[in-house]
Amino acid sequence: MPTVELNPHPALASAPLLRAYRGERPDRLPVWFMRQAGRSLPEYRELRVGTRMLDACLDPALAAEITLQPVRRHGVDAAILFSDIVVPLKMVGVDVEIVPGKGPVLAHPVRTAADVRDLVAHAPDGATPEAFDAVAQAVRIVVAELGGTPLIGFAGAPFTLAAYLVEGGPSKDQLAARTLMHADPEAWQQLMSWTAQLSSAFLLAQVAAGASAVQLFDSWAGSLSLADYERAVLPASTAALTGARAQGVPTVHFGTGTGHLLPAMSTAADVVGVDHRTPLDEAAALVPGVPLQGNIDPALLGAPWEVLEGHVRAVVEAGRAAPGHVVNLGHGVPPGADPAVLTRLVELIHAL
Repeated sequence: MPTVELNPHPALASAPLLRAYRGERPDRLPVWFMRQAGRSLPEYRELRVGTRMLDACLDPALAAEITLQPVRRHGVDAAILFSDIVVPLKMVGVDVEIVPGKGPVLAHPVRTAADVRDLVAHAPDGATPEAFDAVAQAVRIVVAELGGTPLIGFAGAPFTLAAYLVEGGPSKDQLAARTLMHADPEAWQQLMSWTAQLSSAFLLAQVAAGASAVQLFDSWAGSLSLADYERAVLPASTAALTGARAQGVPTVHFGTGTGHLLPAMSTAADVVGVDHRTPLDEAAALVPGVPLQGNIDPALLGAPWEVLEGHVRAVVEAGRAAPGHVVNLGHGVPPGADPAVLTRLVELIHAL
């Protein structure tokens, strides 16, 4: 495990985001947005001209600048590292590329027990944080500029990584992954153990470089039943976050369509992210005593301001049922969102 060099900036200890993650109620309600760095910002689009997505993620200076752009523009209470769920796969030698208009595509899907054995044998660095030096460099650049604003580290959850590996790309129902889970439980467990080590190492590399919190994204866990999640996925998600929790940084677990999984997910992390489908007061009843993050409906960013404001006020009111609340979207910022609306939204939330 790498030596952690905690950011010494004195304002971090009282940062509203970190206080809310600890279950406190700071004077200012903290807010940040998933996918706040990216396609909704004109400065991002200008910077990305001629650069492929994964190349941008692996260029420390470029990734750092993209991470910082929304903090400067919107005044949000945290930065989140500009990255992608498949970045750690790419960094340990998996042949994956992000195809414009489609998403991550793998050259060789992992479909059988032999495929899993081959993956594990040929990508042994998945458990070593040193494999992620380019990302750690980006974190150090960001932390140096942020000062008292926290940086949130980022990783895909083991199930989402495994599903990409098995499906070979994006999928609506993760049918091939769920089939492997039941058809060959031993191979599935080996695959999940490997992706858990990979996610853990990726998060620890960011924490060691100065990230003040981490978030695990399980984009596709909503396709699972509670029984399958608890048996075949939750142990890996818990393992992925154990290292970061041991370092004392707050951990957040977020998934889409996971309302039925929230109590189970809450056992793996300190904070639960809630998508727009589950009201926060209902989520608080499901996971009593757990700080929550969420959950403005991204679709309302394009609604008239009066509609959006009313919705945000309702979200904030429902969030009072939790011991701590960090305002966020119920998923990521849509590419067509108006940046001015996001800035205005931050001002409203801070005023509340």
